[in-house]
Amino acid sequence: MPVRILIVDDDELSREVLMLLAERAGYEVEALESGDAALVHVQRARPLPEVVLTDMQMPGTAGDELARRLRGLCGTGSLLLAMSGSELEDGTGQEFDGFLLKPFTMETLARAISRGSARADEGSSGAKGGVLDEGVYGKLSESMRRSQLEQLYALCLKDAEARIGKMRRATSDGDDVAYRKEAHAIKGGSGMVGAIELQRLATSMEERGLRDDDVATLDEFMVACERLRRILVARESN
Repeated sequence: MPVRILIVDDDELSREVLMLLAERAGYEVEALESGDAALVHVQRARPLPEVVLTDMQMPGTAGDELARRLRGLCGTGSLLLAMSGSELEDGTGQEFDGFLLKPFTMETLARAISRGSARADEGSSGAKGGVLDEGVYGKLSESMRRSQLEQLYALCLKDAEARIGKMRRATSDGDDVAYRKEAHAIKGGSGMVGAIELQRLATSMEERGLRDDDVATLDEFMVACERLRRILVARESN
């Protein structure tokens, strides 16, 4: 019987990519957009998920509090794995059985499940420059139909551009927390699909927060989106 995995992530792009890859890897997958939805689900689910893979930073119940409540509902029969686009702060993640740093491969997830715990810190495919990670793109193209692949990257670009708009509003409002939150979401989602230029920019913007030159940086972000779009259009026409 395939391992039953419940994926919990408020970022639609990350959730979609993980679902597709996990299903392709042979897992039985369900996915939800929040910790609160996950808590309701496991109260009713029979059989319970064998693995719960949840993002650490989400609105509502999240992090160690979510892990404690899931443990109370699932007991020791479910493996609780945290994931995030950033390293965990000291003292966090203690309630989980393991941690995966986005982006990660299905091989890393499989090792975490087989060992019953994990501290995986791939976080990068090794690509340091460029716009699109060829290794990640290749794996995705092997895992889904061309139409699905095109929809996935269209979702990536749409999500990034919408979040850049929110970052512009956060800049106008002087809201550093909201600015960093949107950058963090772009970092995680773009990393999962190998959009490495967007991932690099988002990482820098999350770390630095609001600065005097933030508008110029956001303009650079939009240019990076267009570079990725041109590359994808060229591939689709081949």
